[in-house]
Amino acid sequence: MPRTILPGKPYPQGATWDGTGVNFSLYSEKATGVELCLFEDLNSAECESISIRESTGYVWHCYLPGVKLGQLYGYRVHGPYEPERGERFNPAKLLIDPYARALAGGLNWDAPVFGYSLGDPREDLSCDSDDDALGVPKSVVTTSHFDWESDRPPLTNLHDSILYELHVKGFTASHPEIPPELRGTYAGLAHPVAIDYLKKLGITAVELMPVHEFVDDKRLLDYGLRNYWGYNSINFFAPAARYSASGRGGEQIGEFKAMVRALHRVGIEVILDVVYNHTAEGNQMGPTLSFRGIDNSTYYRLVNDNPRYHTDFTGTGNTLNVRHPQVLKLIMDSLRYWVQEMHVDGFRFDLASALARELHEVDRLSAFFDIINQDPVISQVKLIAEPWDVGEGGYQVGKFPPLWAEWNGRYRDVVRRYWKGDDGQLEELGYRLTGSSDLYQRDGRHPTASVNFITAHDGFTLHDLVSYEQKHNQDNGEENRDGTNDNSSSNYGTEGATDDPEILEVRERQKRNFILTLLTSQGVPMICGGDEIGRTQQGNNNAYAQDSPLSWHDWNLDDRRRSLLEFTRRLVEMRRQHPNLHRRKFFQDRPIDPGTEKRQVNGHTEQDITWLRPDGFEMNPEEWNQGWVRCIGLQLNGRTLDDVNGVGEPIRDETFMILLNPHHEPIRFYMPKEGSAWEVLFDSGAPERKDKPVIGPGAFHELMARSTALLWGML
Repeated sequence: MPRTILPGKPYPQGATWDGTGVNFSLYSEKATGVELCLFEDLNSAECESISIRESTGYVWHCYLPGVKLGQLYGYRVHGPYEPERGERFNPAKLLIDPYARALAGGLNWDAPVFGYSLGDPREDLSCDSDDDALGVPKSVVTTSHFDWESDRPPLTNLHDSILYELHVKGFTASHPEIPPELRGTYAGLAHPVAIDYLKKLGITAVELMPVHEFVDDKRLLDYGLRNYWGYNSINFFAPAARYSASGRGGEQIGEFKAMVRALHRVGIEVILDVVYNHTAEGNQMGPTLSFRGIDNSTYYRLVNDNPRYHTDFTGTGNTLNVRHPQVLKLIMDSLRYWVQEMHVDGFRFDLASALARELHEVDRLSAFFDIINQDPVISQVKLIAEPWDVGEGGYQVGKFPPLWAEWNGRYRDVVRRYWKGDDGQLEELGYRLTGSSDLYQRDGRHPTASVNFITAHDGFTLHDLVSYEQKHNQDNGEENRDGTNDNSSSNYGTEGATDDPEILEVRERQKRNFILTLLTSQGVPMICGGDEIGRTQQGNNNAYAQDSPLSWHDWNLDDRRRSLLEFTRRLVEMRRQHPNLHRRKFFQDRPIDPGTEKRQVNGHTEQDITWLRPDGFEMNPEEWNQGWVRCIGLQLNGRTLDDVNGVGEPIRDETFMILLNPHHEPIRFYMPKEGSAWEVLFDSGAPERKDKPVIGPGAFHELMARSTALLWGML
């Protein structure tokens, strides 16, 4: 019986099931024809091919009664194959729906997935006519139905947030208390054991490394490796099926939602690391999987005077063409989908500078920023930029507009240099510890614009940062040429594993120094998953291809790693309890120019913050630029107006002092002679100490070499 084909509607794009059939919709501006291919078997190239006749505003659409949930489908798009003009249509290649909510099957690189003929001397100018349907993932018809059980977003204020960057698989892949069939999956992350760990750690949000469907690079597979990190998206709606324990025919959607629901129940938000700047199709020599075959010149930025080639601001071969209204719509539809349908709480945008390029320069008034600022859904969630790309002028730390927070690479760099013992770091360190007002205040932003971090997925783990002088990336198959020369904080004359107890103790102390510095700095702290338990990658600072125990969390904790975990937990709890450690506004809403911040309170002058020398006296302006001055103290005066509520009584119990000694010798740090006594809450040199020493005015606290301490003013 012939299939009934109705005109359908151009919107919403994608495959929309209404209970009796499915509306299919695909945008292609320059196509001359579109075929919808329906597959019954994932392992067969046989399909029912339907020619779509209706086109409205470049959107090709039809409605098919009787099509059910789980239906596999793809597209073949007809049009000119003229690479010199930027057009690469090839109907022999099955294409993934950019709006597909789920994908089934993987990419088989042995199939003819390239639009051109491999080995042809004309390279990509040739056109390959071999059918690749068996080698391409299939799009899946799905439903949005899910019982959210009154799920509500935690809505944690950004100034109260503590982020935890983790990899969905790596976090649970080797956890002994999680059932083997759930390890490395969304369900594994939702398991009570995983949830309990995150809750006890005290973090407020998990920042998940990419979960959009992505592709394993052929080069990596040839080396026996995989794309572990996931920064190689091929679809911006479908959750990666490789992290699903329940099935890959759409079941991954429900499993992801159940994970979000479980995290929300304990007050933990879910932030996605999203990669809208490029796709897995690469440059002109890459495969034809989706966007390239649907409308290459619409979806990608091409070289103006030679559109055969892609403009590459990302270092991956291509850059998404966010200047085009359809591409901008695609991104916004994707973002709204993840907020409204999947209930996520925010996004971290990979290489966000690439999204803001209008012509060449990064433009703060670009359409991308404008439309997000105006969107009633996206403007209300957490927006975090990785504020750089590989193009000219791409380093944009401090230059994103209001609403946005940024990964603050300058915070990371100066804190690493300071604890390594480099001279000349004090002035910049002062800005970074107090929220980076020099970067963000002029735009009316607050300390929450600065996402502070010491380590992230890209680079050394915290353990390796203090244990290795050089990167050790040999397992990546690039002869250790990949990865950056990380700004290591190891300075102890040894490399990697050691049994020397003195070296081991210094390393542990340095880890505690970094964690204490991070969690007592103004701004939003981000902990790299596993740093709190001393996770190591054996010196590999670019483990993007290491889907193995090298990258996974090792849950077999010895005494040292348990001690670090407990130290971190207590610090997180301390930060969460005390508003003065995570203020909503800058100190006095003024820059921290060397000296002190003062104001009138109840008719007399109060200092908001005070910078101290080890002799207990205030630092003077000249000392900020003296390279030899290293050991400093930062007093956060609690006698300030309640900056959480904006008005109110002075906070009487919120005075803290942070002491930092990166020097290789111990030092006596004297308390100011006038004022309160001080109780030592944390000391990186004595993490297991149960008593809390009290130091009177004018007395000193002995700081070990390379140590830091947090004191509370006993008013």
